[in-house]
Amino acid sequence: MIQPISVQIVRLPHAEGLDLPHYASIGAAGMDLLAAVETPVELAPGARALIPTGLRIGLPAGYELQIRPRSGLALRFGIMLPNSPGTIDEDYRGELGVIVFNGGSDSFTVTRGMRIAQAVLAPVSRLEWNVVSELDETIRGTGGFGSTGTHNVEG
Repeated sequence: MIQPISVQIVRLPHAEGLDLPHYASIGAAGMDLLAAVETPVELAPGARALIPTGLRIGLPAGYELQIRPRSGLALRFGIMLPNSPGTIDEDYRGELGVIVFNGGSDSFTVTRGMRIAQAVLAPVSRLEWNVVSELDETIRGTGGFGSTGTHNVEG
């Protein structure tokens, strides 16, 4: 069994009565975030809005909370998160908000308690730059976009 990481959470007044994020199944990687809107928010096709969750969190050092889209909303309605995945840094203490974009062809209404995104806890690694004059050679080399899979990797 996976050992849980303790994360502090504060429920703001406009989230009263809404469930806290939780795992929907034993194997779920993410928890659903709920819309803490007080009145419905209508998104015309091509529109976006910042949807409040009514939650503030205190992440432990070495972790981030990734905010990701829900596949069902994307498939059925074209609802996306334009900065996906969004990152909540360990030192952020403001309200969690979700930028929702309507990429569908019909208007979409966000209602109170709607599952609008999912949150995944992830460890953070730090890098240290090592300035060199040359990089090692690879089969791919400097091939850019669309170049993967075009090189023979058989020995």
